[in-house]
Amino acid sequence: ATLHSDPLRLARSANAVRASADAAQAATFAGKDEAVAWAKSDNRRLLHVVYRVGDLDRTIKFYTECLGMKLLRKRDIPEDKYTNAFLGYGPEDSHFVVELTYISAITFHEGVDKYDIGAGFGHFGIAVDDVAKTVELIRAKGGKVTREPGPVKGGNTVIAFVEDPDGYKFEILERPGTPEPLCQVMLRVGDLDRAISFYEKYTVAMMGYGPEDKNAVLELTYNYGVTEYAKGNAYGQIAIGTDDVYKTAEVVKLFGGQVVREPGPLPGISTKITSILDPDGWKSVFVDNIDFAKELE
Repeated sequence: ATLHSDPLRLARSANAVRASADAAQAATFAGKDEAVAWAKSDNRRLLHVVYRVGDLDRTIKFYTECLGMKLLRKRDIPEDKYTNAFLGYGPEDSHFVVELTYISAITFHEGVDKYDIGAGFGHFGIAVDDVAKTVELIRAKGGKVTREPGPVKGGNTVIAFVEDPDGYKFEILERPGTPEPLCQVMLRVGDLDRAISFYEKYTVAMMGYGPEDKNAVLELTYNYGVTEYAKGNAYGQIAIGTDDVYKTAEVVKLFGGQVVREPGPLPGISTKITSILDPDGWKSVFVDNIDFAKELE
């Protein structure tokens, strides 16, 4: 009776039970070799990339009309004053997608209409059958073309660059018949070897989970002499599916990585996640595969 009449004590008790349950689920590896072996067998996939926009309807219109994406779902969180929109070229359970976040009100009257993209974020890559025709469509719809179609420097792949209304850059690549049109996220890093080492340990492949022509990948770019970038506040994070967020967090810690959110369920929806930072400060969120499937349902 005393416990139920004291909300603070009740909250502490609930937290203690939750922490105990989380600890019970946490894994213990015998050593780094065992941890790496588990990471390599983990069923991982890039789920979505999260970033913030100043006008959700305007951005959705650009992505659907100019880039050919579909609006997959929209989620309003009125208590926290933000809205998410998920867009891509196929269902979320099998495709990499973008998650647009619009903060509807910082003050009582207005939302945030502009963000600082910073110098660290590079661009997204979209694979198409015909770059020239895609650029013509984007221009006809009022989109901004910043590089005309032509071969990439030092190669034969035809590319072009366009910008969305918030200033995010998209590299349009000619790659006919790809099953994963949203194919790249380019981030700038201060030490390429250090970044590659990190992503090899935690994501199995150097920058992805399969061949570039069939899977979304991370493109890490090192500009000689530049060791640090301003990240701004527009780009958010990459979400990655995992079979076990507790084991994932332990692997990260074993290799000196930084866990910024301990593994456990999100309030309200019970999806288990853990958040980490890479050596350049880029954020990745690992999401429990089963919980993510339930969320989509």
